[in-house]
Amino acid sequence: MQSRQSQQKTLLVVDDDLDILDFLHDLLSMEGYRVLVTTKTEALDQLQQNALPDLILLDVFLSGRDGREVTRHLKSQEETRAIPIIMFSAYPNVKATVQAAGADAFIEKPFDMDILVTKIAHFLC
Repeated sequence: MQSRQSQQKTLLVVDDDLDILDFLHDLLSMEGYRVLVTTKTEALDQLQQNALPDLILLDVFLSGRDGREVTRHLKSQEETRAIPIIMFSAYPNVKATVQAAGADAFIEKPFDMDILVTKIAHFLC
């Protein structure tokens, strides 16, 4: 486990699969992060300037909303454009569209945990 800076970093995970949310919450909490999870993309529309996450993990295909559209919106806003967004999907052919939407990285499901943790650390150092 990597050493963490004195201030704990906050990750926001958005997925409509509760099993994935539970898994990522447990894994990333054990890595020393403060992990917030939600199935609702509306949480991203309601981010407050004083409580922004340090990084967002976002599924591409969500119930009722496309994660790429969410990413485009977040990257177009002054207060959220600098937050790294790592998108994930079981469909590797969406990688190019994820990058075009402005995501900082893409990870294919099922996750390789070492790669996921390394990518998160890369954006938060």
